[in-house]
Amino acid sequence: MPEATLLHFAPEAAVTRFVRPLCSNYVTTDFLRDDVDLKLNIEALDLPDDSFDAVICSHVLEHVDDRAALAELFRILKPGGIALLAVPMVEGWETSYEDPSITDQRDRLVHFGQEDHVRRYGRDFRNRVKQAGFLLTEFGRGGADSVRYSIIPGERVFIAAKPPQVH
Repeated sequence: MPEATLLHFAPEAAVTRFVRPLCSNYVTTDFLRDDVDLKLNIEALDLPDDSFDAVICSHVLEHVDDRAALAELFRILKPGGIALLAVPMVEGWETSYEDPSITDQRDRLVHFGQEDHVRRYGRDFRNRVKQAGFLLTEFGRGGADSVRYSIIPGERVFIAAKPPQVH
């Protein structure tokens, strides 16, 4: 991936240290933080179509309009590009739980597990990613690999690929 362009949303220091040396153009972004290369709204990215080879988006989609965000990620990825996605998920739930009327931080904590989350994902997260046009694979790691790769134990990492030829 030496010539790759990678956009990293809400960059985590541990991941940045590991990934930055692997790409020729590593760009960090966050809507709220100032310590990033670009301040972008993931729901409406001010970037050209087909502009990145890869995206890292870890624990962001549960904070935003994920359908808009996934459509934007698909748009800015080059054909054949990939997005590494991680979200908190309850595998025992068939469908995600969301209720836009829940806006109070304390209520969001109770309902969604964190004050600034707008949903808890169920297994249908996979369908949301596919509906945006992506091909989807996933993997999980446990034990020492979880520590080595900064993956929450039991968490799945989703690899969303934009098809090489988009019709």
